[in-house]
Amino acid sequence: MTAPDVSVVVPVYNTMPYLRKCLSSLLDQTIGHERMEIVAVDDGSTDGGGRLLDRLAARHPGTVKVLHQANSGGPAAPCNRGLELATGRYVFFLGSDDHLGPEALERLVAAADQHGSDVVLGKVVGVNGRHVFSDVFAGGNAVDVDLFDSALPWSLANTKLFRRELVDRHGLRFPEDMPVLSDQPFTLEACYRARRISVLADYDYYHAVRRLNARNITYHSRVAARLVSVERLFAFVAALIPAGRRRDAVLRRHVGLELANLVGDDFRRLDRADQEQVHAVVRRLVEWYVTDDLRDRLDIEARLRLGAVTAGGVDDLFAVIDQDAERGVPPTVVENGRWHAGYPGARTGGWADVTDVRADWLAKLDTVEVTWEGGHTLAVTTRSPYPRFAAEAGPVRLVAGQLAGTTLLDATDPTGRTVRTDFPVDRLLAASAATGQRHPVRAELTGTHGRGSAPVRAPRLATGRPRLLRHGLRLYGVAATIDPRSGQLVLSVVPVTVGQLVSRLGRRLRRAAPTWVTPAPTRVVPAPARAAHAAGTTPTPAPVGDPAATVVGGTGNHAERGQGGGLPIGQLTTS
Repeated sequence: MTAPDVSVVVPVYNTMPYLRKCLSSLLDQTIGHERMEIVAVDDGSTDGGGRLLDRLAARHPGTVKVLHQANSGGPAAPCNRGLELATGRYVFFLGSDDHLGPEALERLVAAADQHGSDVVLGKVVGVNGRHVFSDVFAGGNAVDVDLFDSALPWSLANTKLFRRELVDRHGLRFPEDMPVLSDQPFTLEACYRARRISVLADYDYYHAVRRLNARNITYHSRVAARLVSVERLFAFVAALIPAGRRRDAVLRRHVGLELANLVGDDFRRLDRADQEQVHAVVRRLVEWYVTDDLRDRLDIEARLRLGAVTAGGVDDLFAVIDQDAERGVPPTVVENGRWHAGYPGARTGGWADVTDVRADWLAKLDTVEVTWEGGHTLAVTTRSPYPRFAAEAGPVRLVAGQLAGTTLLDATDPTGRTVRTDFPVDRLLAASAATGQRHPVRAELTGTHGRGSAPVRAPRLATGRPRLLRHGLRLYGVAATIDPRSGQLVLSVVPVTVGQLVSRLGRRLRRAAPTWVTPAPTRVVPAPARAAHAAGTTPTPAPVGDPAATVVGGTGNHAERGQGGGLPIGQLTTS
């Protein structure tokens, strides 16, 4: 029997109902069943997913293979078991809550055959506001991408097409001793060993879904599991790539993302023992692996946060986090011609010296207000506390993802500079994938000290409601949110189905049912009736579904705290 062109390995653990769409997207691939096989490994699911797999295997015996095993605690083991069963010339890994575009496998295999590529990345889009790193796709299709001179290190998920001969020649497997991040070593080594890596950005190949009914294992895993995985990841990179510029190019991602995330704003929510453990591990990894050149290429936020770790203890780190998260950009201290970040307790010199990155330091702005203007424009007002900002920073603009806003106010006073930027929502929606998208906001400037860029933070920004807006035939929830780990302002666009809206509004109505209305617990009291009750008159309960009971009003600040991209659809404001 002829081997299939591609084997798709699907590790499965409790992802119903998303698993149905995942498998349907595979069975509907235009490459045809005769050229593909699906290898699904049920890692001890308890939600009925295993039974669904068995039914499909019985229905498609030549296409679907199923292996059941006890839960292993992570995706590495089922991926390895799937590799052992796969027989295709290429292998592709698909998360069981994600799905593919109909032509994905046909296009990927054709490109690999045409160009002789060992690894092919197809464009990834987020669904339900799932954040994906998309810079590697910004330049369009690329036949030959350099791992060390591109944005590829920021896209090391295993959701790619790999030539099986490459996998076998180097014995590539997923490290089962890494509870999370286990796809990073596999993908990194595959790209490091590959003769050619190609990028396809001409089609939505992979749809990465943000699950609305469960937490993502990577970001909500136990602290101990995250620390073990990060340490092993750094050791793997060091063993694979000799010290020097190329290793730094890869570690820039791991230091700026995995390591810096460990001391993000949510560090404050850990108990003291965990904080001490995190601090010790991060300090050790910085001292071992972060060269001077690598440090100088880090984002200003990661550079300062990690500098605070190496310079002091947990309390010193706390002072920096509290300043960033609660009070905003600290003052700039200038001494003997050197610039220093004026964090509490920070001494001049050392990690707080920002002289060589003054442009990035000047780009650190705080959000002071986010408002809706006319119902169809998000106005973001930011401020710098540096008195000489206008003279030294030059023109400044805010960018949400790839969308540049329109600066309407740029005012300087003796205590700093205020910048207001408008983001028309129609442009924001047009710049978003149909499946939704997060747009992190950054400040960019060009002035006396060169070009600078920094995330726009949102300390003390009030919570508000997202707006429900229509774009084409679809409904979207649009809001300014705050990334809980980095504190960065994010403009989020999340698709909303009519079913979601009805369901969540129904739950909200049931929760809002006042206890003083008897005997009708299924009724709610509209605003006029509440006013009548306050006046001592008899209220008239409103029937469920009465518009007066469901319309949510109000403008002004509406940043929504929580995981980036997650909008409380039940609290939508309609426009």
